Amino acid sequence: MPILNTMQTTTNDGNERRIPPAANDVDSERIPGKLIGSIVAVGSLAFIGILTETVMTVLFPQLMDEFGVDMATVQWITTIYLLSVGVTMPLSSYLNRRFTMKSTFVAAVALAVAGSAIVVFTSNFAVILLARVIQGVGSGIATPLMMNIILQQSPRSKVGRLMGVGSLVITVAPAIGPTVGGAVTSVLPWRSIFVFVIPVVLIVSLPIGLVCIQQKRDVEEAKLNPLQFVAIVLGLAGLILAINQTGVAISDAVAGNSAVLTVVVAAVAFVVGIGALLFFGWSTKRSYSPIIRLGWMRDPVVLFHLAAYLLMPMVGIGFGYVITNLAQLSLGTSALIAGLLVLPGALIGAFFAPVGGMFYDRYGATRPILSAFTACIVALVLMLGFSMHMTPVLLAGFYFIFGVGYALGYSNILTSALNGVAPEFSPDGNAVFNTSLQFGGAAGTTLFSTVFAIAQAGAGAQGTPAFAHATTIGGCWTFALMLCIVVAAWCFLFAAFRMRAHRMLRTLR
Repeated sequence: MPILNTMQTTTNDGNERRIPPAANDVDSERIPGKLIGSIVAVGSLAFIGILTETVMTVLFPQLMDEFGVDMATVQWITTIYLLSVGVTMPLSSYLNRRFTMKSTFVAAVALAVAGSAIVVFTSNFAVILLARVIQGVGSGIATPLMMNIILQQSPRSKVGRLMGVGSLVITVAPAIGPTVGGAVTSVLPWRSIFVFVIPVVLIVSLPIGLVCIQQKRDVEEAKLNPLQFVAIVLGLAGLILAINQTGVAISDAVAGNSAVLTVVVAAVAFVVGIGALLFFGWSTKRSYSPIIRLGWMRDPVVLFHLAAYLLMPMVGIGFGYVITNLAQLSLGTSALIAGLLVLPGALIGAFFAPVGGMFYDRYGATRPILSAFTACIVALVLMLGFSMHMTPVLLAGFYFIFGVGYALGYSNILTSALNGVAPEFSPDGNAVFNTSLQFGGAAGTTLFSTVFAIAQAGAGAQGTPAFAHATTIGGCWTFALMLCIVVAAWCFLFAAFRMRAHRMLRTLR
């Protein structure tokens, strides 16, 4: 089944334009109620996973005090969750082929509940990290399941807007996560957040999913290659560890401590990560039933989309960490105020995701995506310009601009990319793109926390003026790095659209 049945043509300036379906196709293009229920059920599960991830970012200063760890260590509560999501998502193509959607959904529910229960009843930092791994696996199953439901079961002319709705479900969580974390912890222990999660999953998500999720395609006798899965785990974990340990090494060197061991760990992790990913790519070419089929990635247009889809969440997800910690450690706000600073941009921006999908359905990919990310660049230029004179109001205002642009454009990258992929490979493409999203988020959180740790090294104790000034410097460096990342993503997408337009012009001739 093709992803879109709207016809695509090219104007003289090379831009795509979509022609709506004929009137006699209108009935077949109506969105079934059970499809909406399926998206709500699976999306709410993904929403809760992301909510608990972003809730934790605003609690970093409190967790540092409770467990006696530094910034580079406490960030693993978020990073290991994102990493677990990332290494699970490549399995989504295999799970989609091998098991029914309903059974996969039930497994995701069980993992989400088990992880939350462990967090509630433990006070050991290492066990909490284990619980975050379990939660991450559950979310890593749920998010691509929702996208596969949309891609396989939605009316073809509604894919863009339904992908926007799916993005809305999972992007509202980062909007309210820090605010929920700050609000709840101002009156209750932080673990109470996970107490609330369990009944929501069991009373809301599970019943709706059991009623609404439908199986529209037959399952296959797909085989799981354990070596390929281990290669993915080692590859992604190795690269994240390499980023983290490089930052720790630089921080130790700045503070005058020995950094030899951390440099060795960083180098080994990097080599192992790259080697494992190369092995995975080599193995899939020689496997009868690979975890992910990668042949569709030979198209450079798709690869450019993938690069942008990897880079943008480094900033989009990383902002949840940057703003809440910059506000508390540099601007001196409370956890509640820090969470509220994220709320306007992320919440209002999240509701623009379906609007971005409608723009895609009407105007194609080029102008909606590039215009949206131009707004993101403008926001980051403003943040960098005011970084040494930042106030909470300015920080919230600039992030508002970024959040709207990010929401308008990001989900359309996936829709645009998969529009050029054969339908039978869409689960594989979905798995790769969603893995890139989570890896980008984990890498961004690790990278930006490393930048802050380097800036704070040797600046004294948390809460002192010197520490606050060092955090401000770290914020300046971070905004500059974010700007470079978004500009690179914009350039990749511009190149992809130009290449696609040239192909279409040659076809018309």
